[in-house]
Amino acid sequence: MGILERMSLKGKKMYVTGGAQGLGKAMATGLAEAGADIAIVD
Repeated sequence: MGILERMSLKGKKMYVTGGAQGLGKAMATGLAEAGADIAIVD
């Protein structure tokens, strides 16, 4: 079992501030890959 299966965020809702670039963008991408529904605010 990989890390994404163990730390699944499927069905979770996340808000990412500062998501247009840099660290915020990386966080938003990682959360989406883990299955979260995300809202990005810059």
